[in-house]
Amino acid sequence: MAEDTPQNGAQPAAAAQPRMQIMAQFIRDLSFENAVAQKGAPQGEVQPEITVQVSLDARKRGSDTQFEVITKYRVTSTNKGDGATLFLAELDYGGVFQIDGVPQDQLHPFLMIECPRMLFPYVRRIISDMTRDGGFPAFNMDPVDFVALYRQELARRAQTTQAAPTDQRLS
Repeated sequence: MAEDTPQNGAQPAAAAQPRMQIMAQFIRDLSFENAVAQKGAPQGEVQPEITVQVSLDARKRGSDTQFEVITKYRVTSTNKGDGATLFLAELDYGGVFQIDGVPQDQLHPFLMIECPRMLFPYVRRIISDMTRDGGFPAFNMDPVDFVALYRQELARRAQTTQAAPTDQRLS
């Protein structure tokens, strides 16, 4: 059996493999508020309850293959007993990525899932150090499921689009 090879002996072009390179990482905004130090220690037993909110943003930079991805984290610790805030930590952490070989229809999920996944270990370390340096036990954040977060955002957008009233005009 004969193989299908080009007449000139060249090998068929391989499909472009997706490539991602982190060009830079940076802290855009960072704050830590220690409410216990400001207001005094809560009376009675302290049972901390921690909530984490995550939001993502991405935008194209100068070239068609360079993108900036910003991950925003808000970590709030409250006392279960009286609901008083113990601390509030906020971090906006960004990365500049060079991305090649990702089809246009897959670029948005790639930016909102894979890029934040690459930044997460650094974010986790910063938040852990920040809570420890703020006088609390180091908070080692559980890994974030960026796929689930992306799907939730798509569902929220679809629901918002369906709920939006249509512009009806009478002629």
